[in-house]
Amino acid sequence: MVAEASLDAQRTSTEMTGSTSDDPAVQGPENTQETDDRQQDSNRSKAKHESNKTVPFYKLFSFADYWDCLLMLVGAISAVANGIVMPLMTILIGDAIDAFGGNADNKQEVVHEVSKASMKFAAIGAGAFFAAFFQVSCWVITGERQAARIRGLYLKAILRQDISFFDKETNSGEVVGRMSGDTVLIQEAMGEKVGKFIQYVACFFGGIVIAFIKGWLLSLVLLSSLPLLVLSGSIMSFAFAKMASRGQAAYSEAATLVERTIGSIRTVASFTGEKQAIAQYNQYLTKAYRVGVQEGLAGGFGFGFVRLFVYCTYGLTIWFGGKMVIEKGYTGGQVISVFFAVLTGSMSLGQASPSLAAFAAGQAAAFKMFETIKRQPDIDAYDSSGQQLDDISGDIELREVCFSYPSRPDEQIFNRFSISISSGTTAALVGQSGSGKSTVISLIERFYDPNAGEVLIDGINLREFQLKWIRQKIGLVSQEPVLFTCSIKENIAYGKERATDEEIRAAAALANASNFIDKFPHGFDTMVGEHGTQLSGGQKQRISIARAILKDPRILLLDEATSALDAESERVVQETLDRIMINRTTVIVAHRLSTIRNADVIAVIHQGKVIEKGTHADLTKDPDGAFSQLVRLQEIKRESEQHDANYLSRPENLVDSKRQPSQRYSFPQSLSRGSSGRGSSSQNSFRISNAMPTTQDHFETSEGGSGAFPSAASDKPKEISILRIAYLNKPEIPLLLLGTLAAAVTGAILPTVGLLLSHMINTFFEPADELRKDSKFWALIFVALSVGAFIFLPLRSYFFSVAGCKLIKRIRLMCFEKIIHMEISWFDKAENSSGALGARLSTDAASIRTLVGDALGLLVQDIATVVTALKLYEEASQVANDAVGNIRTVAAFCAEEKVMKLYHTKCAGPIQTGIRQGLVSGTGFGLSLFFLFSVYACSFYAGAKLVEKGKTSISDVFRVFFSLSMAAIAMSQSGFMTPAASKAESSAASVFAILDQKSIIDTSDDSGMTLEQVKGDIEFHHVTFKYPTRPHVPVFKDLSLTIHAGETVALVGESGSGKSTVISLLQRFYDPDSGQITLDGTEIQKLKLKWFRQQMGLVSQEPVLFNDTIRANIAYGKGGDATEAEIIAAAELANAHKFISSLQQGYDTLVGERGIQLSGGQKQRVAIARAIVKSPKILLLDEATSALDAESERVVQDALDRVRVDRTTIVVAHRLSTIKDADLIAVVKNGAIAEKGKHDTLLNKGGAYDSLVALHITAASS
Repeated sequence: MVAEASLDAQRTSTEMTGSTSDDPAVQGPENTQETDDRQQDSNRSKAKHESNKTVPFYKLFSFADYWDCLLMLVGAISAVANGIVMPLMTILIGDAIDAFGGNADNKQEVVHEVSKASMKFAAIGAGAFFAAFFQVSCWVITGERQAARIRGLYLKAILRQDISFFDKETNSGEVVGRMSGDTVLIQEAMGEKVGKFIQYVACFFGGIVIAFIKGWLLSLVLLSSLPLLVLSGSIMSFAFAKMASRGQAAYSEAATLVERTIGSIRTVASFTGEKQAIAQYNQYLTKAYRVGVQEGLAGGFGFGFVRLFVYCTYGLTIWFGGKMVIEKGYTGGQVISVFFAVLTGSMSLGQASPSLAAFAAGQAAAFKMFETIKRQPDIDAYDSSGQQLDDISGDIELREVCFSYPSRPDEQIFNRFSISISSGTTAALVGQSGSGKSTVISLIERFYDPNAGEVLIDGINLREFQLKWIRQKIGLVSQEPVLFTCSIKENIAYGKERATDEEIRAAAALANASNFIDKFPHGFDTMVGEHGTQLSGGQKQRISIARAILKDPRILLLDEATSALDAESERVVQETLDRIMINRTTVIVAHRLSTIRNADVIAVIHQGKVIEKGTHADLTKDPDGAFSQLVRLQEIKRESEQHDANYLSRPENLVDSKRQPSQRYSFPQSLSRGSSGRGSSSQNSFRISNAMPTTQDHFETSEGGSGAFPSAASDKPKEISILRIAYLNKPEIPLLLLGTLAAAVTGAILPTVGLLLSHMINTFFEPADELRKDSKFWALIFVALSVGAFIFLPLRSYFFSVAGCKLIKRIRLMCFEKIIHMEISWFDKAENSSGALGARLSTDAASIRTLVGDALGLLVQDIATVVTALKLYEEASQVANDAVGNIRTVAAFCAEEKVMKLYHTKCAGPIQTGIRQGLVSGTGFGLSLFFLFSVYACSFYAGAKLVEKGKTSISDVFRVFFSLSMAAIAMSQSGFMTPAASKAESSAASVFAILDQKSIIDTSDDSGMTLEQVKGDIEFHHVTFKYPTRPHVPVFKDLSLTIHAGETVALVGESGSGKSTVISLLQRFYDPDSGQITLDGTEIQKLKLKWFRQQMGLVSQEPVLFNDTIRANIAYGKGGDATEAEIIAAAELANAHKFISSLQQGYDTLVGERGIQLSGGQKQRVAIARAIVKSPKILLLDEATSALDAESERVVQDALDRVRVDRTTIVVAHRLSTIKDADLIAVVKNGAIAEKGKHDTLLNKGGAYDSLVALHITAASS
């Protein structure tokens, strides 16, 4: 065997010549790019196919419980009763007309008959109140309940899925988008719109039945237009369904981009990538905009057809009704009753069309969610079957295992791989990047099942155990700790159900975490922030170790568990791990060989096979063995770090707690690829809120941390005027004017119909000749009105749809722009987590969509102000986001039930609010109908009295009545929006709450100075600073530091000392509370922010790449405008060109979401190239080479040494080898610079730096 460098060279050679199945672990994702492309094409085809799929309507109610069924039954009965009310009214109208027309000479009889009809009107109004109340209340409440249940079941289904599902099927942006956006559509489809649809259908059949009772022959003639009405409604419903699916697909893409961008906001800010993100978001919104316009136009034509048929039916009624009066002895009242019965019935059928459109949208939205809910995974976290023993001893064996990741079935990782680990022993797995070390741990945890062969525990196949039980026997401590958005106590408690406070404190003490926890003002109740961002890396790691200790597992899996700790903490925690490893089977995935010296067995894995196995002593006896050469390479690194004869030992761990995690490519970052050569990671693709680590040291303070963030719910939203939303439509004023004109015309048609009807009624009481002539005239007038409605309704719908869709696009884009330009401290607040913001953008924009388009037309046409919204599930969205983003940790700790309980708790408030809104809406709708019928009763009675006294004519009474009737029909269209309008304020206020935010540090602000030439002199002058979320915890008390142009300055210090805070302040992620930071003598607050950040290049320890090509990721460093030559030159400097060129697609290789298709080292080299292409005057290196193997680190360090020439460089350091040649080393301690100087000077001084080095010697020698 050859050394690790030679192994890497062989791997590169294999990559260039093509891999075979004999070298499974080293094929790398790069060699399956063609497979990637085919897979992506397949996924796109699948997505396109799925976008046209819907579920049957009845299946929307699959998750209703007993109370929901009862509510739906009461709601349906009430809707039927409410629907029959209007047809019953037509009988009373006919009676009143006959009373007026048949008793023209007996005015007292007129008053008597009309009084009876008026009393009946009042009685029907009272009945309508109760029917309307129960109809709306029951359907709104059951819709709210069922939608909440679907959200919960969807999250539960997501949590039960096997890890391969996350590799191939979904991402967190899609999950949050569906839970917050698609459930709105589903709720509309099975909530109050169902009640409206039943009401309209009941009204239709009620009208037809009454029409046949009153005059069957006339009714048959009038119903001749019914097939055309049904046909037009069906076509419109089909068109709506198809377009709704396409629109949801576009918004799903946009939601994913939002999650990814907000989750990587520090990278975006550092590279001034806001403009690129906004442009990409705009592309997705443009797609959705086009679909929305098409949807509006289709709806306009659909409604136009309905009005065309209805008004033609009016004309037919008048002409044929006159014929019936002459030939069949019909009375005028009888004809009017039939006419109004058919009118209300046919209009109701037309009004049912919007409900059909909502059903279609809900059915389309439900397809993917219900498919996921029904999906039965191969490895089911909720499966209660399988063996449960009293206990296990911990014997582990992988026997003849063949394995390839489900997302890459053609790329074999293991081919007949075998390894045996005896109970109670410690086995260490070592090897190069991508050899398959972490895949072993993934198989032991049963995140995946092997394709062939067996994974055995105590001689029993892992498949035969109950999954939850066996996972409870396994403890996992990973390199990059995953914490949830809750308190420290709750995070530790994930390790054990019903853990007591004493047990939690004992576990924290064992993990050396109690000291820093007790210093926080809120102690164990301190909130850790999203993904633990309120803590340093070392603090997070110690909490995750405490979580594993609390579990008291029989099998312990350690994946570089102490890599993020400072020297002293590492020593203490390693001692703790050594103690808890006693009598436990322990598997260690190791990078630093010093941590595995005492392992019972060490297995060297290469190309998916164990090539050497034995104790440390045995393996080092063979000088040509693979392990010996790995040791020799690390010894070379150690020797390079020796500068003083007194310190002839490798200082492996400088104390910055945030620096080490990417030293090996851990499987928490790689759900599907294990030890990074495979690279792909659902975890990584789900950890959408992981910010750049270099900015997180502000939470590393060893004291403070209340975590008591202001709650979004505590701020009552301001009332938002619809005029403010309308003002945003200012660019579309010409379209709005045209739409208003068309709406005015269509709005004028209804009162015109009422006016014509009042004149027409007298016709039925005229002599036969005049009746025959006048009925033809009025019939032609109605035909003309129908043509006008058919022309102007589509025009109205089109103009308002264009204006409305542009408004929604503009609101989404403005909100996204506002969010992306907010200062970093804004994102530190709990209510501004990526999950919450993603939900707000999805839900609020979807809600406001119902305000525009046709609703804007109805605003003009019906003089109604309508806003539709839904109370946001922000906190619940964050719980879902956490759980999905950290799915591996949820699975490893069997925490699915705990997550579901927390989610339901967060949902309880919004559900109660929704129920209250349903009751309010039902009351409002019922009262509106009661008052309407009361007005009818009063109109007829007052009219009869006035006729009796000779103060008005019968014709005038009818004119008033029909004007009121037509106005009522028009207002009913907007009146039915009352349930939605009662929810409107929170959604509109939520949107403007974002738009009204004022960023303290705004990259969109073009004001400020720019310097003609940047030299790179930097000075921190008496800087004090506290993080906004922790105002009582000082980070810097009086920090002063001068960095001369072209110098390399290294920052060292203990965990939590604030090293990365220096970089955060320099990049203006935050501003100091007092003091000044200057560039070339100019205070940085006076410089143009975007220009200023472009002068700096950041290379951080945990690289964040975007789901694009390698070329695009490197070009991102220069705003996407880098030339091919610049990209290649940067890649060559970063030692990346060689491996990129070996990829099948070269620089066009897609890196996957957050770079999951590349190994950790490859990602880091691309990130370095991204910074280099920027040609920065100031270089910020945050342990930039920590993720590289020995040979790559040497080459990249050489490259960094070259690019540092003539640049001011600040290095946040972990290893002495990276800083010994620095022009200045500054020790950060107690909020200030404790001492500074060159390496030799500080060693001889015997101060803080000397103490740090001594700690590392102790740690290394141990």
